[in-house]
Amino acid sequence: MKMTGYVVLMGLVLLLGSTHRADDSSPKPTVIATFSIAAVDPETGESGAAVASKFPAVGKVVAHARSGVGAYCTQHYDIRKSAPQALDLLADKKTPEETIFTILKDDKFPGMRQLAIIDMQGRSAQHHPTTAPAGSNYWGGMSGKFYVCQGNTLNGREVIVAMGKAYEETKGSLADRLMAALIAADCAGGDHRGRLAAGIRVCKKDTEGYWLDLHVDKSDDAVVELHKNYVESDHPARGAWGKQKYEHPCPNRPAPKRP
Repeated sequence: MKMTGYVVLMGLVLLLGSTHRADDSSPKPTVIATFSIAAVDPETGESGAAVASKFPAVGKVVAHARSGVGAYCTQHYDIRKSAPQALDLLADKKTPEETIFTILKDDKFPGMRQLAIIDMQGRSAQHHPTTAPAGSNYWGGMSGKFYVCQGNTLNGREVIVAMGKAYEETKGSLADRLMAALIAADCAGGDHRGRLAAGIRVCKKDTEGYWLDLHVDKSDDAVVELHKNYVESDHPARGAWGKQKYEHPCPNRPAPKRP
């Protein structure tokens, strides 16, 4: 009789434990720690985003854009399934602030998300991972005329500042400026864990899908490799900056600052 009760009790414990695991909606251990930039050019009707990380194939996870709508980045415990929703909301004339609110209003872990969004008018909004663990430092972001840049697990604030400065000062196409911003961030130290993957995506007015969709999914030096592939391509998204002869942009980069 005692044995039967013990078996029943253990069965309940195992059942409850199994149910808890099945219903566990806590963030998964895969952290999309990264730096990214999203931008639009209202004059040409182009929108796009660029990103780099120590996460494989990061460009296909973090960077999203849609012709005539805008661009969106989701990282640090990313919500990649939110990308179509975010761009749909922008297309329905919701503001970037309303869009981020809608995405996060029922989210159980908003403090672990880092989101950035910009529409074709240049209106933008960002949300940062305020409850990120110590290993995700440094995190932050900035915005300017027609762009937003953000990152986490960075060498320091200079990574963010370098992105914004390069985007603002580069003379060329939208793709040129996105690529220049990504390089500047990498040259400033980038992701303190390493340089595995990078990607750039650009949408063009009246063109379905991604006009430019260039990625380095796994590499020892992803941003530099992406830059080389971009400059040496003949893609029409390249402007004057992108047509210069390739040279390594920063052979003396700072070593990663481990937290």
